Amino acid sequence: MSSLNFYHSVTLDLVKCKGCTNCIKGCPTEAIRVRGGKAHIMQDKCIDCGECIRICPNHAKYAVTDGLEKLKSYKFTVALPAPSLYAQFKEGTSREAVNAALHAIGFDEVYEVPLAAEEVTVAIREYLKRNHDVRPLISSSCPAVLRLIRVRFPGLIKNIVPVKAPVEIAGKRAKEEISSVYGIKPEETGAFFISPCPAKVTSVKQPIGTPRSHVDGVLSISGIYGELMRNLGRSGFESIFEKSSGIGIGWGRSGGENIAIGIGSHLAVDGIHNCIDVLEEIELNKLSNIDYLELQACSGGCIGGALTVENRFVAKVKLIKLAEKLGTETRIDENSIVRDFEEGYYNFEKEINPTPSLKLDEDIAKAIRKMEILEKTLKELPGLDCGSCGCPNCRSLAEDIVQGRANETDCVFKLREKVRQLVAEVLDLSQKLPPTMEGQEGVRKSDPE
Repeated sequence: MSSLNFYHSVTLDLVKCKGCTNCIKGCPTEAIRVRGGKAHIMQDKCIDCGECIRICPNHAKYAVTDGLEKLKSYKFTVALPAPSLYAQFKEGTSREAVNAALHAIGFDEVYEVPLAAEEVTVAIREYLKRNHDVRPLISSSCPAVLRLIRVRFPGLIKNIVPVKAPVEIAGKRAKEEISSVYGIKPEETGAFFISPCPAKVTSVKQPIGTPRSHVDGVLSISGIYGELMRNLGRSGFESIFEKSSGIGIGWGRSGGENIAIGIGSHLAVDGIHNCIDVLEEIELNKLSNIDYLELQACSGGCIGGALTVENRFVAKVKLIKLAEKLGTETRIDENSIVRDFEEGYYNFEKEINPTPSLKLDEDIAKAIRKMEILEKTLKELPGLDCGSCGCPNCRSLAEDIVQGRANETDCVFKLREKVRQLVAEVLDLSQKLPPTMEGQEGVRKSDPE
């Protein structure tokens, strides 16, 4: 339907896929179908939330990320660790030890994304103070939620706070400071995010709100975890950058962003299906008494990302303890951040446009006609949403039928009806005789044996 090109981190391994249909039920945007015994991902509907990675029993879904070998492409490299990274190791592992391990596996510098989160905290706070027309305002920090809104809730794009996510600000700041200290051009510095989820991989490869990401690559936490563990004992690394406080570290779990911002009425929601429930309520003009919504697609926030290794409940406790240890005394200059905010440093550079994946047709008249056929088709389906057809529910099957991607007999119940009709027709035909033999049957029946 769409001429847009989509990049996706979430990928399917057809060899491992058994066509079990678990993924079609868990996908929040109904982006997966099972056809011919294999799952297929609909590119224009996928938001890279990673739910299918989590629930696939055959490990047939995985995230494509960059590898450490990509570091060789740059004169200078800087790691951008997510707050959630610091909660992946045994309790008592210091932030400095993790940063030293990142340096040991090949990075020249480490710029903590939590530090950028503290800047973004101030920027969002200023935006809330100065903009009162739309409520609730929705955080832009979770790229899976942004894509969800584009696909399923385009009317709520206006509610998104147009402030760049911490990882983008981290990449931008890191390159500026490296250029200032070492005289290395920004384009010669490779900034690599250490990511807890596939949606953040996609947000770098195909960013929202900016024409080009300030981040050059993404490595998954799970992908480099082994290397980090082997190098945790290293020491002697001192970064030129400031260290983050507990304010920025707290962004790694659900509710941490709201705690950091600290003004107005706010609500934190985690888990993609819970986010959908809340967004549906906003569409019904509810929750207008809430100033700010922190929506995180992963359960528990980023600590529950599909590319992490630690249990999210354990990670939450670790992150809370680390935040308490680091305290709330930030090292950033808030007055300077406010000035940068006023100059547009943190703002989106382009509008967020809806993704036209739910359109039945570009032509409005044809779309209306297709909708009528869809509703008629839906009424004729059993409404059991069993998934046997390879679609998540009867409505998605009706949509696929209208769009020519499926047949009515893909529904096992409609197939049974068709078979019964065919059997009845065959039986009826078996009782008929050619015209030349009509009337002879009675004669034969009356003949003596």
